[in-house]
Amino acid sequence: MMQDMYSVEQVASQLGLHVRTVRNYIRDGRLRGVRIGKQYRIARQDLESLTGHRAAASLSSADAPRREVEVSSIVEVEAIGFDAANRITNSLMAAAQGRSAADEPLRIDTVYDRERERLKVILIGALSATTSLLKLVSMLLEP
Repeated sequence: MMQDMYSVEQVASQLGLHVRTVRNYIRDGRLRGVRIGKQYRIARQDLESLTGHRAAASLSSADAPRREVEVSSIVEVEAIGFDAANRITNSLMAAAQGRSAADEPLRIDTVYDRERERLKVILIGALSATTSLLKLVSMLLEP
């Protein structure tokens, strides 16, 4: 008979604890966990022993951690004047401001080196948002 096994994240969510707290419980021996690869798994019986009451039969997919994909991109543009670099920076910031609050997080940093006439654009965020901004940079750089 296969036991229900929970991830550290699922146990933390179910108990209202931080993930680190659950890992510390395992390391301290307060909660029995099995290490599989780089992750711990906690048997239902061991979770019930810790809490003193029955654990949920199985955690729904809503309780499971949501997969997130994040992209980091660095674009370096050589031989670009200050005004053109400023135009690209302002366009990227305006595009980011136009997104709704429900959209995935997005971070944009730009650095302009006047001496070398070089613009560096750093984009960190969701795959779709980053792709859209890279297309915008491409369009703005077309002659």
